[in-house]
Amino acid sequence: MMLATLADGSADGRLVVISRDHARYLLAGPATLQAALEHWLEVSPHLQAQADRLASGGGEPLEGRELRAPLPRAWQWLDGSAFPSHGALMQQAFKLKPIETDRPLMYQGMSHQFLGPREDVPLPSEADGIDFEGEFGVITDAVPMGIAAADALKHIRLIVQINDWSLRTLAPVEMKTGFGWVQAKPACSMAPVAVTPDELGPAWRNGRVCLPLHVSWNGEPFGHPDGEAMAFGFHELIAHAAGTRALCAGTIIGSGTVSNTNHEEVGSTCIAERRGIEMIREGSPRTEFMRFGDSVRMEARTRESRPLFGVIEQRVVQARVG
Repeated sequence: MMLATLADGSADGRLVVISRDHARYLLAGPATLQAALEHWLEVSPHLQAQADRLASGGGEPLEGRELRAPLPRAWQWLDGSAFPSHGALMQQAFKLKPIETDRPLMYQGMSHQFLGPREDVPLPSEADGIDFEGEFGVITDAVPMGIAAADALKHIRLIVQINDWSLRTLAPVEMKTGFGWVQAKPACSMAPVAVTPDELGPAWRNGRVCLPLHVSWNGEPFGHPDGEAMAFGFHELIAHAAGTRALCAGTIIGSGTVSNTNHEEVGSTCIAERRGIEMIREGSPRTEFMRFGDSVRMEARTRESRPLFGVIEQRVVQARVG
């Protein structure tokens, strides 16, 4: 099934079930996605019944309705860095020492706001190194502490597509403190549709979204790497996150920047990676970071070109501060 959140003036919006072609919707029983996740086993049969009604031609037209992020705010956002080609490229470009660990890399980010797929992105300064980062993510129900990776798959209720906005000039400063990111990681954006794993069919394998994520910048193609190249599947990321604490229903876990080793062929999903490639190849970066007024578009579709998560298409604007 496919779920979305209509803008209705409230903080969390109104949960709806949408048709597989994203053309029609029906109201869900739970008012919000968070409520549905907290009672998933009870409410999922009703949600599936609404999905079946839509498949039979029922529902209201979705055109003209504003969709927010499926979870406009969440209890927890944990972002991984599960694509080794991205880390290796950054280490080579910036002459960094490899991170000596066999554990997944993960940080806890800002979760009280996820921007909608068409919202302008207000940021304070172009000098901060504005960058997009295309990712896949999952949303869990309640996960017990110490869960094994093999058991974590059943706690993945929904899959989402994320733009993890980053401010690259600020990131190295914060990393040197050893306390993690605050200013370098503003609110993320989320594509409008959250889907159950079965909607991906064979493209959901080993806890991975085995599909390309297409990114364009100011209308020009930028990259389309495939999500299958994760070193750790989402079930393994969940088990890592739950090693010493339970995860609440509505926890969002990200894959990190989708990246493949064949950069020349498939491109990238963030500017920093392209700059790193230029540094290795030419000695210095040529590609600038984003300017106010720039736009980015992201979309992943099925192998048959059927819509899945919908489109993130946003413009960066000057924020009002103070």
